[in-house]
Amino acid sequence: MGYLLGIDVGTSGAKTLLCDDRGRILASATKEYPASHPKPLWSEQNPEDWWRATVAGIRSVLQSAGVKGGEVQGIGLSGQMHGAVLLDKSNRVLRPAILWNDQRTGEECEEITQKAGGRRRLISLVANPALTGFTAPKILWVRKHEPKVYERAKKVLLPKDYIRFRLSGEFATEVSDASGTLLLDVRRRRWSGALLSALGIPRDLLPDCFESEEVSSVVSAESARALGVRPGLPIVGGGGDQAAGAVGNGIVRAGVISATLGTSGVVFAFADEVQIDPLGRVHTFCHAVRGKWHVMGVMLSAGGSFQWYRNNLADAERAEAARRKKDPYDLLCAEAARAPAGSEGLFFLPYLTGERTPHANPHAKAAWIGLTARHGKAHMIRSLLEGVTYGMRDSLEIIQGMGVPVREIRVSGGGARSRFWRQMQADVFGQTVKTINASEGPAFGVALLAGVGTGAFKDIREACDSCIRITAATRPKPQAVRLYNRNYPMFRKLYRSLEYDFTELTRLSAGV
Repeated sequence: MGYLLGIDVGTSGAKTLLCDDRGRILASATKEYPASHPKPLWSEQNPEDWWRATVAGIRSVLQSAGVKGGEVQGIGLSGQMHGAVLLDKSNRVLRPAILWNDQRTGEECEEITQKAGGRRRLISLVANPALTGFTAPKILWVRKHEPKVYERAKKVLLPKDYIRFRLSGEFATEVSDASGTLLLDVRRRRWSGALLSALGIPRDLLPDCFESEEVSSVVSAESARALGVRPGLPIVGGGGDQAAGAVGNGIVRAGVISATLGTSGVVFAFADEVQIDPLGRVHTFCHAVRGKWHVMGVMLSAGGSFQWYRNNLADAERAEAARRKKDPYDLLCAEAARAPAGSEGLFFLPYLTGERTPHANPHAKAAWIGLTARHGKAHMIRSLLEGVTYGMRDSLEIIQGMGVPVREIRVSGGGARSRFWRQMQADVFGQTVKTINASEGPAFGVALLAGVGTGAFKDIREACDSCIRITAATRPKPQAVRLYNRNYPMFRKLYRSLEYDFTELTRLSAGV
């Protein structure tokens, strides 16, 4: 029997998973690391933290499962998308990595759109508009604001691909993660020479691009000693965290979509052909399934909004949870359940770090609107969860409006672990939502891709069919559906009412 490793370089920590060659999970470990926010709207991390967490995670799962490193047959890599790691000619990191949720690049997005020949032309080249989270504007920002760093840069890597480099000494990426750089010709699944030329970015600044199950490199002798595995161990292309997570949820056929509530919130739909929203509200990327694509809506502060509440406004619940040895989120959901559906007219706009889908506005701000003396903590928590779920519905409605079939919704992430929040999703979406037996997300997805790449499975559909099954279904409650259908238009209207004030609020917060 062989074993497969899946590694997900997330925003808050690196998750490592070990499974056998039939997809049975044997051990997992998460090693956390910090992020820094040196200026408003900035978000950065030290890539060395990712590597230390990866080494510790691999050693931990091998030891926990009692598996020898020589028995591992393949590694799959996933990670937070859109980041930028700049290396010099000696392969040293030049500056902290700029992350997906960094919002500093508004001017560079305008520059890209102008140099590409306008928004419509840009979408025709790379299937997406220029957004502040993407990698290309980060490269231009460094070129403009840190020219000495840019002059020394010889390679730009995405987060998981930096780990690939540390594992193998090779530079490589794959199509699903590369789609989020804004530099990939998504239709043709290769770097866009036209856009690179227009932006003046050298092609050799980017790594070679593979399909997700292809073997892209192998573990070097030096890294094998550090990790306790064998030299020459194959590393497949892997996938950006959303495509990899979709594989881990079995989203490998048309009609099956996922709604994942992690730090960000993602509605992800499989597509046999390239399908593009002409307004650029949702993303069209290459899927981690060879020759297929996906349509994806992303909200930036989904579970992140709930985490913000827990960290800043829930001292009592955290203390009580510690005393009772419970998860503070369970106590907060129980408190939210005390308020009625609709929170008696209280709304929360979940734009703590700007927003991507459908507004593409880095200046968007979070807010509670409708507060009265009648509202208490229960209303505030419930309205926060409702606001996040309304934000997910924004993406779902756009995807359905594009004609993408939606026959089954699979929910995952923190929002799926809570029975209360699962029911809210069913009610707000107006559709049954389902959970599956696999809950390990991107790390599991890329472990399955490693299995395909090393011959354990014929293809990724066979892998998912072998390992993933539906475990529960949550049906919408008609009365709640009617109420949320009535309230949802107000949620959308509130953004429009405040849209032009958000930019002014950004100026005020910067002291301008």
